[in-house]
Amino acid sequence: MDYKSAIRNIPDYPKEGILFRDITTLLKDNEYFPALIDEIAEVLREYKIDAVVGPEARGFLMGAPAAYALRCGFIPARKAGKLPCETECVEYDLEYGTAKLEIHKDAIKPGMRIAIVDDLLATGGTAKALCELTERMGGEVAALCFGIELSGLGGRELLSDYNVESIIRY
Repeated sequence: MDYKSAIRNIPDYPKEGILFRDITTLLKDNEYFPALIDEIAEVLREYKIDAVVGPEARGFLMGAPAAYALRCGFIPARKAGKLPCETECVEYDLEYGTAKLEIHKDAIKPGMRIAIVDDLLATGGTAKALCELTERMGGEVAALCFGIELSGLGGRELLSDYNVESIIRY
């Protein structure tokens, strides 16, 4: 399927020189969105996943329906302070500053096979942080899967110790 035809390209957003790949046009499409989720689930099926971890916010859009298709659980990784119970936290670097993601302490049990699913792989910082958090909690990162991969930004290289899958590549 030609997913790229369903993705809007916005030049100079969020700053000059950046070509932003806007997936909202794909998400609203009744053929492309289900096909993308089905493809993510199919890629992950061989990894025998116990749960999918998806980072806020667009990781929810890809991860939750993929978990449903795989008939496994979904674990939201939220921004700091958004989860109501006791959490485990990971801090990671952004281009300008740092960010934190949290998962409920009881969400990942030792030995669980986890897939990390997000909409986009660029530099890989968020995904790497979630791998570290998953492993610290006793889970095994079986695979990572991204709707879109922006090659050349170092994300795949940063995650070279893991099984990295992507559906659409730029």
